[in-house]
Amino acid sequence: MGSLAGSRSQKPHAVCVPYPAQGHINPMLKLAKLLHVRGFHVTFVNTEFNHRRLLRSRGPHALAGLPSFRFETIPDGLPETDVDATQDIPALCKSIMENRMLAPFRELLRRVNFAGKEIPAVSCVVADGAMSFTVDAAEELGVPVVLLRTNSACVFMLYLHYHHLIQKGLIPLKDYNHLDSKIDWIPSMKNFRLKDLPSFYKTTNPNNTNFKFVPHVMERVKRASAVVINTFDDLEHDVILSMQSIIPPVYPIGPLHLLVNREIEKDSEIGRLGSNLWKEDTECLSWLDTKAPNTVVYVNFGSITVMSEKQLLEFAWGLAGSGKAFLWVIRPDLIAGKSAVVPPEFMVETAERGMLASWCPQEEVLSHPAVGGFLTHCGWNSTLESISGGVPMICWPFFADQPTNCKFCCDEWAVGKEIGGDVKREEVEAVVRELMEGEMGKKMREKVKEWRRLAVAATATPSGSSFANLETVVDKVLLIHN
Repeated sequence: MGSLAGSRSQKPHAVCVPYPAQGHINPMLKLAKLLHVRGFHVTFVNTEFNHRRLLRSRGPHALAGLPSFRFETIPDGLPETDVDATQDIPALCKSIMENRMLAPFRELLRRVNFAGKEIPAVSCVVADGAMSFTVDAAEELGVPVVLLRTNSACVFMLYLHYHHLIQKGLIPLKDYNHLDSKIDWIPSMKNFRLKDLPSFYKTTNPNNTNFKFVPHVMERVKRASAVVINTFDDLEHDVILSMQSIIPPVYPIGPLHLLVNREIEKDSEIGRLGSNLWKEDTECLSWLDTKAPNTVVYVNFGSITVMSEKQLLEFAWGLAGSGKAFLWVIRPDLIAGKSAVVPPEFMVETAERGMLASWCPQEEVLSHPAVGGFLTHCGWNSTLESISGGVPMICWPFFADQPTNCKFCCDEWAVGKEIGGDVKREEVEAVVRELMEGEMGKKMREKVKEWRRLAVAATATPSGSSFANLETVVDKVLLIHN
């Protein structure tokens, strides 16, 4: 971290603002920790709703922070609720589009700036790319703003071509009958189809909130001081190269969790700061310790995916039929409108080889030698953690960027196999078996281990591309006012 403190007139102060959902909070907290060990005072801004959830899941003292790493909150503009689940995404997007969080955020910056000598003046804002109002506030304050994209470079590239897709009459969709139509004019996107677009695009309604949210966010991207992406150059090199002529400086700085693991002791004060909105079940790690290498299928559909009761049953009996050991994370709200419960007969049949958990420390699970495959929704954090752990995937995309991630996992990076949206237990059983013991699984495992090697190399000190990019962002962008 050679460029740091000692050479500056005052301690730099980064205000970090994640989008209020689990898959966005995790990478932002990691980036905030990396800034903290580089000498920054950090103010981490959650919504009041998620702050309460974090206190419930991690205990009343979990967010006490350190003198130089403080947690603050702003209201999200939605009706108050204490439901322990991710809020309605369209409602959150509407709140952002209507700038309901802007005034509270302005007031927070003003209050922090005049808090006294123990807290340095705000010198930069680091915000999730979806929290577009932060660009306005940073400009008013006269400080640089760096936007963190928590999705892949591939997905970001598609968001950058949003208006071109509209001009060509491809979106909003005219109907759902032509999803196999090719899109062959976006740089670095090969063999791409309408069905591979993020779900926000795949609507026939031009007034759909999620559909309108993308251009609202992208309008502000070009005003950012820089954009950082939680990916690494080898994985998405051509796409990153293509977008560098379109927007401000773009820096791949991931996988962020590998950088954090290298630079921050897990048991240090800063290392213990966590971001899981559900209480973690760590018993699963002891259970994995009893299993042989590459014998367990890990199943987790992330923090937002919901499925029908029928789909849950098909997954359950497919796993049972495969004969393989499995660790399955089932959130209480996995089934829309009711508690997710598997049948007692399933529990009896799989008692010797299955474990269910309500939430778990996923990074540790995916780096555990017992885990040989991952049945996933293809969220970007999960995808990157699986690649970093050397674990091939069975892909069942649900929402947002997941269809695009699935396409690249299966067709470009050769580390995944997609199963149909209309889940059938026979397909689940067959694909699990093929992944764990078949020729296809063997090839994917070899390929993902190569990607893992490159991810580790990207985060190495001092030669790794992601490490070097983070240093550049700190020195050339975030510290220009210090």
